[in-house]
Amino acid sequence: MAFLKSRFRLLNFLVRWFVYLLISSFVYLLFCKWLIPPITLTQFSAVVHGYGLNRDYVSWNEISPNAKLAAIASEDQLFPDHEGFDWKAIEKSMQEKPIRKKNKARPKGAAASTISQQTAKNVFLWQGSGITRYIRKAPEFAYTFLIETIWGKKRIMEVYLNVIEMGKGVFGIEAASQKYFHKSAKYLSRQEAAMIISCLPNPKKFTVVPVSRRVQWRTPRILRQMQMIESDPDISELIH
Repeated sequence: MAFLKSRFRLLNFLVRWFVYLLISSFVYLLFCKWLIPPITLTQFSAVVHGYGLNRDYVSWNEISPNAKLAAIASEDQLFPDHEGFDWKAIEKSMQEKPIRKKNKARPKGAAASTISQQTAKNVFLWQGSGITRYIRKAPEFAYTFLIETIWGKKRIMEVYLNVIEMGKGVFGIEAASQKYFHKSAKYLSRQEAAMIISCLPNPKKFTVVPVSRRVQWRTPRILRQMQMIESDPDISELIH
């Protein structure tokens, strides 16, 4: 009997903490609708690993439309239209056979996260691959749905461009712009914006300055995509 009571108390304790966690998490999400997150797990990890924390949060109007366009062109061209998830890409990735050879890369775009998913992951969750990636998927789905519903597209893009890592210890478009081109993100040219975005998804390895081979290869491709999609009315309305 005592054992059952002990199990019940433990279960009750865990349930209460889970409810508290859900409520506090939702309150924090609402808080972030108006204020940039004070720190993320990725930023904290950068400090712990000795990379430092170089960031300078800026508002929507202080970010060049070129940076917004480059992010959409490179990371998520359906961003203005979807509700957080690219279901066709998800379905395609689930249908693909596993790739066993280490030296064979997965086709570009397969299982790629949307900007909304990347924002949810960067702000509320953690990075990582392997089993931690699969553990992260359920809360990532929930957070993505919530920020799409509560924040809206412009706020998602604003937070995304302020919190993502763009170099070792460099977070956000303003810090990256100042570090690599010695100017505010408001004045980034198309070429400069494309170069910065080209360092994703591995900014520690794909350096902007000095220009890594990956950035050098990706930049003209992003520029071409920017030219192709900039006349889209939904994209044009969003980035300005």
